[in-house]
Amino acid sequence: MDKKTEIEAAVFRRLVEHLDSRKDVQNIDLMNLAGFCRNCLSKWYVAASQEHGEELDYESAREIVYKEPYAQWKQKYQKEATADQLAAYANKSVKE
Repeated sequence: MDKKTEIEAAVFRRLVEHLDSRKDVQNIDLMNLAGFCRNCLSKWYVAASQEHGEELDYESAREIVYKEPYAQWKQKYQKEATADQLAAYANKSVKE
């Protein structure tokens, strides 16, 4: 692995750790503010795996990003989206 790839991998791990430390930040908030969320990151992980000849399913990628099975994370941390959050999401041009 070259130095640039090592650095990029370290940045990815730090991003995942940061998102894990901010379970209070809901995916819809991330989508509304940044145009991506944990689920997007999981999809990008699957796509990159496939581009490099590795098979990884979406749920496995989610477990990497969420640090536990998504269903468990969702049950513990995901809150019902508010009307304001949903309205803001509906007005965004970037969708998951």
